[in-house]
Amino acid sequence: MTQPHILIIDDEESLRHMLSVMLRKQGFVVETASSGRDGLQKLASHAYEFILCDMRMPEMDGRDFLAQAIARGATAPIIMMTAYGSVDTAVSCMQEGAYDFISKPFKQDEIIIVLRKAEERERLKEENRQLRAQAVSGSSYHGLTGRNPAMLALYDQIGRVADLKTTVLIQGESGTGKELVARAIHASGIRKTKPFVAINCGAIPESLLESELFGHVRGAFTGAAVDKAGLFEQADGGTLLLDEVGEMPPSLQVKLLRVLQEGEIRRVGGGQPKQVDVRVISATARDLQAEVRAGRFREDLFFRLNVFTLQLPPLRERLDDLPLLADQFVRSCSTRIGREPTPRLASSALRQLMAHGWPGNVRELENVIERSLVLCDGDQLNECCLTSVISETDQPGTDNLSIKQAERTMEMDLIRRALDRTGGNRTQAAKILEISHRALQYKLKEYGLE
Repeated sequence: MTQPHILIIDDEESLRHMLSVMLRKQGFVVETASSGRDGLQKLASHAYEFILCDMRMPEMDGRDFLAQAIARGATAPIIMMTAYGSVDTAVSCMQEGAYDFISKPFKQDEIIIVLRKAEERERLKEENRQLRAQAVSGSSYHGLTGRNPAMLALYDQIGRVADLKTTVLIQGESGTGKELVARAIHASGIRKTKPFVAINCGAIPESLLESELFGHVRGAFTGAAVDKAGLFEQADGGTLLLDEVGEMPPSLQVKLLRVLQEGEIRRVGGGQPKQVDVRVISATARDLQAEVRAGRFREDLFFRLNVFTLQLPPLRERLDDLPLLADQFVRSCSTRIGREPTPRLASSALRQLMAHGWPGNVRELENVIERSLVLCDGDQLNECCLTSVISETDQPGTDNLSIKQAERTMEMDLIRRALDRTGGNRTQAAKILEISHRALQYKLKEYGLE
């Protein structure tokens, strides 16, 4: 096995010497630097697997070195060495990208344990990178299906962010698979063995949402008979998905912001805060920037959530993936409902699916396939099987009981009719629709009608 290279940065020669001797005995190839600037120069011309850096040094301290090293693309885990009493600063460094810290004076075993943990973390990251590369070479990726360029780009973005604690905002129309993307991020990262917890912020009453997220203590309110851990505690070490985060009431937006800033939660009715290590992913079908401008969503929380954004393409923009998706749903739905043998999707049926507008996206496609399997007999799904099912989904409120989807379908139809009547004149169309021209622009963009 190749010996790992480590860079030790400290202005004390005696400490550099002691660490060098100790780490060479442990199989490391050691180089040293007497200052942060010297360390940056060595980084420019050498590759290191690990970096040990002192916090307090003249000219350039450890925090400045950390910031500049990350800005220059350093990927090696950086472990900060700090004197007793500077732990708060070291924790801040971890939030800014350091892997870990160790307090001086330290025993030899302590530094070895930290480095071995870092080695194991890097090994898992490399395994994940290899598995992701193998997955992307096919047409599926951790539950996501498609090889459209937009989907391949999405897989690459997921791979880049999977191992980080960075907050991720997933945006996309209803039915595009935002929760599947969140699960793919979790499953392809180093937190995959820890819990994945999801909550729909729009499906729980405001009076209960705080308790669901943060937990409560016995007696905090009527009905709180026992202590209860919230979802942040349940997801400790793993990932929490805040689905439909745009529906979160303002009072809870403030408390969520505090959790993201401080990394700790306080149960309803409780006095003592509790530290949690949770990777937060949020998802929304809303335009959160428009919600911020309208005063319905906090700007500071938006910036906290929007560190890394993934935009999911609607199904109508990746119709080349539809045959793959349809075939997958025929097989999976047949298994789920006990339809054996699995019918074949006729080419005429596939042409009909390709011609549909899919306002409900991938979720609507799955529902159409499953309903067709229930209603149709025979060894294949043909055009006749799909005609009645698709016509029903085109009528809001007939079979699909989603108010949001019905409103969306009706809005899209009204906008198309207004534009047809005005020959494409958006100003006149906005007047007919009795909305502002700006609102029409937003809806055209949201529905992909531009």
